[in-house]
Formats: sequence, C-alpha cells, structure tokens
Amino acid sequence: MSNKIKIKRALISVFDKTNILNLSNFLTNQNIEIYSSGGTYKYLKENNINVIEISKYTNSPEILDGRVKTLHPKIHGGILAKRNLSKHKNELKKNKINLIDLVIVNLYPFKKTVASKSLFNECIENIDIGGPTLIRASAKNFEFVATVTDPGDYEKIIDEMKKNKNNISKKTRSGLAIKAFNEISLYDIDISNWFSQIG
Repeated sequence: MSNKIKIKRALISVFDKTNILNLSNFLTNQNIEIYSSGGTYKYLKENNINVIEISKYTNSPEILDGRVKTLHPKIHGGILAKRNLSKHKNELKKNKINLIDLVIVNLYPFKKTVASKSLFNECIENIDIGGPTLIRASAKNFEFVATVTDPGDYEKIIDEMKKNKNNISKKTRSGLAIKAFNEISLYDIDISNWFSQIG
C-alpha cells in the first residue's frame, strides 16, 4: 500500500456547498483538475472555478431528470483502478479513462426531507444513488484514493496537501474511509426506517 498519494484529479459532487469554493479554489491553484456534474458543476462554474463537466468527459448526457449523472465506467474506473497493477493501467489507457485521486461528496438530505413532512415523491427523490456509490467506490479503494464526505474536513485536507506537496497520507485516507462508510451506513438506516414506517 502506498503511504502517500499525490492528488492530480478530483471529483466534486456536493449537496451541501459549505466551504466548497475555498477547497475548489485551492485545488485549482494547485493545477488539480476538477470534474463535476449537475448543480455542483453549475455552482462552481458560476463562481469562476475551472471545472470539467462529467457529461462532456464521459460523452454521456445526464439522463432521467438527473437520476443518472456519475454512474459511468469512465468515472468509476478512474476511482476503482489499482494503480499498482499494469493490467488495470492498460485497461484505463485502452478505454481512455483518467485516474481520479480525490472524491469530495456529500449526500441529498434524506433525513431532513422526511423530518420536514415532505410528500412521498419528494422523499423518494432525496434517496441519493450516485453519491453513496461514489463514496463506497473511493472508500473501498482508499489505498489509492481519498474520500471526503464532511465539509468540516476540508481545511484539514488543504493543510495536509500544503505541507506534503499535494500528497495525502495513508493514515488520513484510512480515517476518511472509515468516516465515509459510517456515513453511508447511517444514511441507509434512515432510508430503511422510513420505508418500514410507510410500508
């Protein structure tokens, strides 16, 4: 396992935009490519962040009212690839897939939506699919990818990258992966509880 990984490319997909501009500006200033989609892409673009739209990179449009945006081999291949395997590297090259080293994601506010007594259809649409999938993929591959799900961790990531020439340590990546899996576990429990109550 690599102790440190150098961040060259990041994917940002966040419902909660708290402090995301600060982190995005830092990444841009470090010449790190940023990929994004949907509302996050528009928000970053409106705030003069240099960002690549995922649909243009994948050559696949967002479909089904935004239900399918990031679910694509060019995204998940770039996240899940093992950087130390020639076979994986060759498959990426063959399929023109770029490696993604940093995944910054937070989820649709399902619990808050339910708590506000929203209608059934609104609750259903606030069950995030792409977000948990990105989180699971990047946290699974924490040997090579850093996963950030909490805006409260942005400054810590910036500080570590500043001190280590844009590298993030194994210890940090492991801690972030634990936090990520805990978050999606709780998210799924909230959804399961809601379905049990309405069933």
